[in-house]
Order: sequence, then C-alpha cells, then structure tokens
Amino acid sequence: MVDNTVAQIYDVSYKEHNSLNTIATMGILTGSYLTDLLGLITALTALVYAYFKWKYQYWKKKNVPYIEPTIPFGNFENPFRRTSYLMKLIGDIYKQAKSKASPAYVVVDLELVKHVLTKDFRYFESRGMYTNDKDDPIGSHLFSLSGTRWRNLRAKLSPTFSTGKLKAMFQTLTDCGFVLEKYIEENIDSTEAVDSKDVLGRFTADIIGSCAFGIECNSFNEPNSPFREFGSKVFTMTKLAAMKIMFCTSFPNLARALRVTQVSKDVSVFYTQVVKETVAYREKNNYARKDFLQLLIDMRNNRDDREKADNGEGTALTMNEIVAQSFLFFIAGFETSSTTMTFVLFEMATHPKLQDKVREEINTILAKHNNQITYDSLNEMKYLRQVIDETLRIYSPARVLHRQCVMDYKVPGENVIIEKGTKVFIPIEGIHYDEEYYKNPHEFDPERFNEENKKKRHPYTHLPFGEGPRPGNITPPSPRLRLGRERA
Repeated sequence: MVDNTVAQIYDVSYKEHNSLNTIATMGILTGSYLTDLLGLITALTALVYAYFKWKYQYWKKKNVPYIEPTIPFGNFENPFRRTSYLMKLIGDIYKQAKSKASPAYVVVDLELVKHVLTKDFRYFESRGMYTNDKDDPIGSHLFSLSGTRWRNLRAKLSPTFSTGKLKAMFQTLTDCGFVLEKYIEENIDSTEAVDSKDVLGRFTADIIGSCAFGIECNSFNEPNSPFREFGSKVFTMTKLAAMKIMFCTSFPNLARALRVTQVSKDVSVFYTQVVKETVAYREKNNYARKDFLQLLIDMRNNRDDREKADNGEGTALTMNEIVAQSFLFFIAGFETSSTTMTFVLFEMATHPKLQDKVREEINTILAKHNNQITYDSLNEMKYLRQVIDETLRIYSPARVLHRQCVMDYKVPGENVIIEKGTKVFIPIEGIHYDEEYYKNPHEFDPERFNEENKKKRHPYTHLPFGEGPRPGNITPPSPRLRLGRERA
C-alpha cells in the first residue's frame, strides 16, 4: 500500500493532546516569550513528526506489503516542488506496487478493482471528500457528498440522464456546433497555426453554459466571457488552493469549524447568482427550455413540498442543490471535453491515415441521415468511438479514483481487513499503460477498441471516467496541455 498526507486520516490520540498541553504549560513558566515560542515550535514540530511517523506505520503493522513512505508527503512528491506531473507519479506508484506488493492489497488487481467500484460498492460508496454546507454550499454536489445525502441526491438526479432527456438536449449541442463551424470558416486560415484548445474551450463553454444554465455565452465573439473566465479559474491550482485542499481533507472537522471553503468566493457568487436569476426569470415568465437546468427546476417544483425537500427527502430539490448540481455540470464538462477533443485532433493530425478513415466513416453515415448530425447518427460512428476511447485511454480525464471504506471490509481471498475510514485509490494511468493489457501502450491504436479486442480484455482495463455507481473524479488539468507522450 501507499501513503500520503491526504490519503489516510487518523485522529491524534488523547495522550498526544495532553502532551502538547503539558509542554506548552512548561514553556510559559520559563518567563521568556522568545524561549516559550521556540519551545512551543520545537514541541509542535516533534509532535507533527511523531504523528506522521506513527501514521505511516499503518500498513506495516497490518503486515501488508507497502511502499516505504517519507515524511511528510508519503509516497508523493512535495506538491510545491513537483518535478513530474501527477499522472506520471500515479503511474510510477502503480508499477512499484505491482512489482513489490501483492496486487490485491494495493488495488492493482482488476478483480479487486471490480469489487471496490461495483460488486462491493456499499463498502466504498464515499470518496472521502471535504464538504461545508454552511459556508460553501456550491461545493456540496453529487461528486463530493457521501452517505445518505449522496444516495438521496443520486436518486433524485438519475432520471435527468435518461436517453430521452439527453436526446431532447441534443439540438442545443448541434446549434453550438453550427456556431463553431461558422467561426472556423470565417476566421481560420489553413496556412496559419491554430490554438485548437482555445477554440474548443470556447465551444464547450457555449455548450455547457447553454445546457447547464440556459445562458448564451457567445464565447466566439466574447473570448473573455465570464463563463470562460470563471471556468478556467476553477481549474487553476495555486499553492494556497493546494494547501487548503490538503488541510480540508486531512482535518475536515477543524476546517469546517474554521469555515474554510474550497470554492473561491467570487466563483461561488458568480455561479450562484447566474442560477438564481435564471430560475427566477423562468418561473416569473412561465418560460421553459430543453436543458439541464430546466430538468432541475421541474424537480424543484415537483410533487414534494419545499419543506420536505429542505430535509433531504422526496424528489424535490432545494435551491442550493440546484446551484451545486449546475456548477458540477459545468466544471465536469468544461475542461474535460475541450481537452479530450484537443487530444483527438492532435492524434488524428499525427496519424493522417486514421484521420482519413474517420472522415470517410462520418461522411458515409451522415449520407444515410440526410447529412444531419443527430443523436442516432453519432451512435453509428463506431470507428470514431474507437478513436475517442483510445484517446481517453492515453489522456484519461480522471487520473486516479478515490474511495473511502465506510465499513470494515475483508479483501476477498485474503486475510486482510480494510478498516472503516481507510482511503483507497485506483491508479488509472497505471492500468491504462500496463503492457499486460495493452501491447506497446504508448502507441496510439484505435483497433484496441474494436469489438473483438474489447472482448479479450478485462472490462476494468479501461476506466477513463471510472466505473460503478460513482464514476469518475474531477481532477484539475496539468499546468500545460501535454501534447505527445513519453515513448517507451
């Protein structure tokens, strides 16, 4: 197993608290403020060191093979002096664990991955993420909640993602596609380089803004629109933001007592105001639109009364829940979609024969549908899906899956108990680049995902968005978009 300052949290014992109080009291008796301060700092440093030393003995005490951690960041690099991007670090840990430890213990065995994510999901239904309903309600969305609140909210939202309702929103997507097409025809010269990430970022901002909030973002005419500005800000990982995440995850109760929030105030105010104003306008003017926000509004005005909804019961939604889910819808689709499309274009540009094959398939299928891009015509494009699946294998949006054990769990076939509160992570990049499952894993080959080859592999060898009742994590993108890969 591996350890890190965020991955496993344990309370400091009562004796350690008493020791700290005793040391502090002795320091005050010296009569020198400077000596008292130095003594207190020394005591705190020693206590923190002892705490990490004790915490990182967890797997050793259970006689479970593990990778030796270092204080204080465990098996990860100092986040403020990182020399490798996160996906590579996770992949390296995966390789070390697989070669050194029993796979079942470090969750690299695919059958155990299946148990954790799906078969025995009830033991690992939580992600162990920090939430603060009172001071940071916009962060209490489906991805971060756990327990009864998560189950109730998931039950409420599941009907909004039926095939029929997704089809109803499809026209909104195609309308944004026409805007993209017009922009390319009028502004892009084939002789000049194009920042495809920027263009696709505008495209996804328009789609998500329209589908999630019913707002015309008009990003092609206003490249610095508030939606793009605040959307990018959500994924900007500053040192302060990294420290807050580490603190909130390690000491959630203390963080809530100190009213610490993870979503910045200006981002929270902007998205909350947009949603509330849009909902108020639609209700006042009896206006409805085929988008995700309208589905949430309909659920809010559904059978159950507002008081019952505020207690987390029934099928109605509270206004805070509507704001939080709309915010989640935006951040989950904004960066992941534009980045994935950029990598698809990059791979097709560097593999012209594959590009020709994709183009031929698209033209052939559209000819059968009066040259109309529809929900059904897209589903017929099997080779395009293979290209996208291979892109997601190499450039997975979800880099690692976090789970927290909510009940003591006996590992199948092993004499090992994963105790309640223990955090488990599944390294997606390690699996996606494992030569046992993918020959020459650094090469781009869409044929890996034809029907015949998919049947030969374990279904949990491809986890770009996770699997089971709680798929995918939202992870911040790399500081720079990484085009190209390390070659074997």
